[in-house]
Amino acid sequence: MHLISRIFLIGYLLIVALFFTCGIGLIVLSAIEAWNALNPGVDAPVRARFEILLECIGLLTIAVASLELGQTVLEEEIQRSANISSPTRVRRFLSRFLIVVVVSLSVETLIGVFQFVHSKPEFLPHAASVGLAAAAILATWGLFVRMNTEAEKLEPEAMAEVKAEDDEVEGEDSGDPRPQTEPVHANEIPPHHTPGQPHPAPPRSPKE
Repeated sequence: MHLISRIFLIGYLLIVALFFTCGIGLIVLSAIEAWNALNPGVDAPVRARFEILLECIGLLTIAVASLELGQTVLEEEIQRSANISSPTRVRRFLSRFLIVVVVSLSVETLIGVFQFVHSKPEFLPHAASVGLAAAAILATWGLFVRMNTEAEKLEPEAMAEVKAEDDEVEGEDSGDPRPQTEPVHANEIPPHHTPGQPHPAPPRSPKE
């Protein structure tokens, strides 16, 4: 079992490295295209330069998505070893992924509108469909977060463990490995406890 875990860890590290490589490559390609669009020595109309710059924005958007996804996999699967059975971890992992998707689709919608509004207006419905897809994902994501919050109230110990793990990871990044929050087990949480509120201190034994 330990060997299989190591294999998965190596696989995640390769995925993070490839995401980072693709993101850097897209940034380099965008810089080259931007130079071609802004190069004063090239005789090109303003409209052509504008379309090249729009393509650069699209490349940079995909680069940001690639880097953000790589960072998400690094933090959730390697540093924190995310357990998908916890509703808090599910919400955080999916939220970090979906926000990249929604922002990328929204930017692509704007790029498509700017490109097609003057040259090919018959393609505007295609750009609008991408925007509608982004809006549908955003609305569904909001509904999921609302329903998942109710599920988190049923497992306050899972939320406490996630917060303790976050403090530990942040402490390692800042050079202080001591967690600010200790993990709380299920038998230590009083009934009807609301997540986010401090836990009451255990009763002290009377002094003799």
